[in-house]
Amino acid sequence: MMLLGVVLFGLNGCGKTESKQSQSVSKYPVIDEAYEAIQEKAVYPVEKDMLIEGALRGMTDTIGDPYSTYLTEQEAASHRESLAGSRVGIGAEVTRTNGKYIIVSPIKGGPAEKAGLQPYDEIVRVNGERLGNETLQEVVNSIRGKKGTEVKLTIFRPDADKHMEYTIERDTMPVQSVNHQLLEERGAKLGYIALTMFGEETAKEWQKATSDVIKQGAQAVIIDVRGNPGGYLMAVSEISASLLEEDQVFVVMQDAQGSLAPIVTEKSEKLEFNERLKQIPIVVLQDTGSASASEVLSAALKDLKRGTLIGTTSFGKGTVQETMELSNGGELKLSTNKWLTPKEKWIHGKGVAADIEVKQSVLFTEHLQMVTETFKEGHFNEQIAYAQRMLKALDYQPGRTDGYYDKDTAAAVLAFRADRQIAESKSMDRVFFTALKETVEEFRNEPKNDKQLRMAVDFLVNELGE
Repeated sequence: MMLLGVVLFGLNGCGKTESKQSQSVSKYPVIDEAYEAIQEKAVYPVEKDMLIEGALRGMTDTIGDPYSTYLTEQEAASHRESLAGSRVGIGAEVTRTNGKYIIVSPIKGGPAEKAGLQPYDEIVRVNGERLGNETLQEVVNSIRGKKGTEVKLTIFRPDADKHMEYTIERDTMPVQSVNHQLLEERGAKLGYIALTMFGEETAKEWQKATSDVIKQGAQAVIIDVRGNPGGYLMAVSEISASLLEEDQVFVVMQDAQGSLAPIVTEKSEKLEFNERLKQIPIVVLQDTGSASASEVLSAALKDLKRGTLIGTTSFGKGTVQETMELSNGGELKLSTNKWLTPKEKWIHGKGVAADIEVKQSVLFTEHLQMVTETFKEGHFNEQIAYAQRMLKALDYQPGRTDGYYDKDTAAAVLAFRADRQIAESKSMDRVFFTALKETVEEFRNEPKNDKQLRMAVDFLVNELGE
């Protein structure tokens, strides 16, 4: 059972093991020859470490597996942090649009919000250094730092039309991966539990969430893993154990030699789950963004006839990665196993099919964008196409969704602006895009608009009523 402690799942997930001594490049003359030639004669100088890292990336790229890769020391730290129970920073979501680094939203109660940062603030400088062509990750890394240290930001605020200086102290912020509530529908009490990832604290959060809804009288549970990219196998194991009988196979590992190793549910020594969870009806909501660890859970509940899957076919990632620490501080993430469902099916590239297929409105599936540019009739742009898709889904009839700004699109924009009571105009500007984003968020926050959730509720109400 050691495997449970070392294997991770996820689009970016992997397991950690100690590596053996790295193979010296000096044992491969052809590599040494190329290395020395570049160092001595290349007209474009490259640092030694960059050459080594390039060779490492080249080796993993040659495998042809998108999940096998080399991570630099900084990338490895960022990846571990993404699955941690807490993060250190200023508490703000940042995006890059049209070469600008924009604050999407400060986290409520975080340092950025307390300091006064607002959505649409453009980050111009970090610690006095003007931003240019950095990647979004590079900017985020420059803002992050140790708890208690400060970062100085120069931002441009469009509404005030001026630059502003902020000094923000970094702090630790908990990362919540489980949200829950009790839904009461037509006399039935349903526990709704959303899992955004399978991180370090997810099993503990799951324990609290399930305990809360059962204490409130939940007769069934809806597990929402839509958009969940994966995480730690241990978290999946503990959650599966709370829903299934002990010693049931919930996933099967297959190594490079084809040997199969069934993994069974075990009682956790750290967590205590209500036995009622093993008896009440279960529905899992999934979509194409549900990957890896999410699929392990969905496939197990489906194969063992313990739950009903509602939504669309999942992503289809059926490999397991292990991570080996390297002497330069980086990590080698390598696919070392396939995972199979309890019925020994490999879902890689296929996904787990929903039992009840329900397609969601584009207003739920489209990524909401922060747009700072202004567009008018005659313009052609992908951000215009994004707005056209949103307007069409909101029944404003833009006529086309290819990104060309024509008269029909202008009429739709004018009508939308009138309904939202913002300045009359046929242009798509920042005010328009802000209102569009808010409108879609309002739509998403209304449970009746969530077709997949409504189907799950109806299904469980009918099942409980039988």
